[in-house]
Amino acid sequence: MSMKYGLVLVGLMALAGCADPMAQVTPEGFMTEVPEGVLQLAAPDQNLNAVQLNPEDGCFWYQHVGPVETTMLPLRTPRGNVICAQQQEPQLTAM
Repeated sequence: MSMKYGLVLVGLMALAGCADPMAQVTPEGFMTEVPEGVLQLAAPDQNLNAVQLNPEDGCFWYQHVGPVETTMLPLRTPRGNVICAQQQEPQLTAM
């Protein structure tokens, strides 16, 4: 019996190591720290101080303050590609 519980405990610890820590966000919902990889990919002239990870599409969006309105726009690379987080594959376990 104890061997079975030991295996379950080891499995849970292994899965916990795969979990990402929750990103810290401001009260407005912007990331307090944008991942380094995103900063390196982002084109200039985008507001990297007001970035959100959109849970609907998994992509990074930034707050653009224009002369008429303030809106969220997708964060893009210099070539115009949208910057998205890598989706994690669901982990299958055998029982």
